[in-house]
Order: sequence, then structure tokens, then C-alpha cells
Amino acid sequence: MLTVAVRHRLGDFQLDAAFEASGGLTALFGRSGAGKTSLANAIAGLIRPEQGRIAIDGEVLTDTAAGIFVPPQRRRVGYVFQEGRLFPHLTVRQNLLYGRWFAPKATRTTDLDQVVALLGIESLLARRPANLSGGEKQRVAIGRALLAGPRLLVMDEPLASLDEARKNEILPYIERLRDEAGIPIVYVSHAIAEVARLATTLVVISAGKVAAAGPTAAVMGRIDLFPLTGRAEAGALLTTRVAGHDENFGLTVLQTASGELRVPSLAAPLGTELRVRIRARDVMIAAEPPRGLSALNVLPGIVAEVGQGDGPIVEIRLDCAGDPLIARLTRRSVETLGLEPGRTVYAVIKSIAFDHHAIAGSAPAAAGADAETR
Repeated sequence: MLTVAVRHRLGDFQLDAAFEASGGLTALFGRSGAGKTSLANAIAGLIRPEQGRIAIDGEVLTDTAAGIFVPPQRRRVGYVFQEGRLFPHLTVRQNLLYGRWFAPKATRTTDLDQVVALLGIESLLARRPANLSGGEKQRVAIGRALLAGPRLLVMDEPLASLDEARKNEILPYIERLRDEAGIPIVYVSHAIAEVARLATTLVVISAGKVAAAGPTAAVMGRIDLFPLTGRAEAGALLTTRVAGHDENFGLTVLQTASGELRVPSLAAPLGTELRVRIRARDVMIAAEPPRGLSALNVLPGIVAEVGQGDGPIVEIRLDCAGDPLIARLTRRSVETLGLEPGRTVYAVIKSIAFDHHAIAGSAPAAAGADAETR
């Protein structure tokens, strides 16, 4: 359990943020300048807040009222920056072992071979950083942080400096780190696609304050937060399981709480749990069961909420057997279809929604079921 409540002024910027998270990967999400990195630095001990309390599993790292401030080198918080910051004169193996050198003997439970296998860097051990790609450097930086025996790992925009190909290379390793390493992660990002794929807990930060915190699906399903999470990429998360493969047509069948989805073929065994992010812009609404459509994916649902505002565009939140689904419609369409809370409708999901950014491995469930507004 990570408990954070800090107040700190940096020039004209006031950080006043509080949240709790339990295991998994906690994403600090917000626009540039929202205060994400400052909050991460306070957790790592790189900033000593004017007021606040920070604790991990009940052990207090910062408590200004009690005069407690554990220095960063004693916090056992691993830090991965935007750039790998590897030592250029050392090999990958030597960079990794440098991290282990700082770990107290009692915390050296992570084996070099385990970390190398987890991050897929066996073939890189003899190389120097100059001969690594950006994604490879970040994997080595993560390995060095793990071998320092951290009880918490902070990752500050670790993919920000990478191109799309390198991001896609490293994302599966961060998923493995989240699911297999057993070390909680605080992950700073302004990219909603990364957050949707990785986060167990989502903390939305705006102007130095926590706007919402809770399980990722619950927070992403809140249409009132779209001005902060970004309307263009906003949508909802569905938890699905692989129910079958249609080899004739190159499709995989995913079972959701309210029905089946057919997506481009996935190399995943039957029963595999997958997250699917469906953007609001990729969902159409039908008032009656649609017929004669090319769309393969139609899920029944009930209108749970109709967004407010005077503009021409309205977000609709559906309850699909307990799963949220968001649609973005014109106000005219909402009125023409008579959409209001309680109305049964059918969500038609465009096939283009299921690109490689939309489907990812599952994350452990976070404690609690509802997003909390602060």
C-alpha cells in the first residue's frame, strides 16, 4: 500500500495532491506541467515537501509533522528516467551489477539471471550503451533499478523519448514487470494509450491536484473527466477472455460480460485475459438490434449517463452488463434516438477500433470498485 499526501510550492506552482494505491502499476496521468514528475520526485525523496506524509506498507518515508524524512538513498525506491542514463564506459552486465552493488545484502533477493530473463536482455550483456537502441537502453535501466532491491519502482515517462517501434518493443516487458516482478510501480505518463494498457490504478492530476483516483477502468469510464484525459483518445476499458479462434477468417473471438467481440487474429491461448480499450469515437449507437451491417461487433447495453454541455457533441456512457462503454454522438443523434438513462440500446463497434494499441494483456485487479474524486 502506497499512501501519499503532499503540499509543496515550486515557484508559482502549487502541488497539493493525495492518493492511495495498492500494488500493481499506479499511473500518474495528466498533461505536461500538471505536477506528475514533482509528485513522483516527492515519493522518491528527490523533493522534500513543505507539508505531507508518504508511506509504503505502513513504513513512513516522509512525515513533516513528525519531522521524518528518509533520504532517497535509504528509501529503496528505484527510479527509471526518460533517458536510460547508463554509464557509457561500462558494459550492460556491468551497468546491471552497479545497481546490485547499492542493494543492502538483506534485500538482494533478485537474481541477475532472473532480471536478464524477465527483460529479454541476454544477448546484450557484453555490449556498451552506445550500441543499444533506445528501447534496449530502457530495459537495461529498468534491470539496473530492479537489482538495487527496490520495494517500489518509479518510472518517469520511460517511453517519452522513444519512437513508436521502440515503444511497442518495450511495452510487453513493462507488462511482465508489472505482473511477474512483484514490485509496485509508480508510472508517470501523459499518454492515455500507455495508461490504458498498463495501469492497475489511475491517478489523474490537473494543476497540481488529484482530480480522480481509482481502478483504471472506473476512472476511464467517467465522462466528466474527458476534458482532462483528452477527448480525442478517450474511451473505456473492457476485460475480456479469449473464447476462440476463427482461422478461416483470421479472427479471434473475445468474450465480454455482455457478448462477443471479433478482432483480428491474436496469438493468445484460449482463456487468456485481455484488456480492450475502445475509444468513444469508434462506437455507434442503434436503438434497435441492427441488421445487415458489415460491423461484426454489436454489444447490448443500457444508457447509464448522458453528458452535459451545450456543444454539438455529447458523450454517452453505457452499462454493458457491468462493463462501461463510451460513445461520442452528435446532440441531434441523441435527441433523434431519444437516448436517456435507462434506455436499452446496441453499441456498434467499428472494426478499426481493434488496432495493436487497443488490446493488451491483463493487469491485476486493484482494490475497490469505484473511482474516487478528490
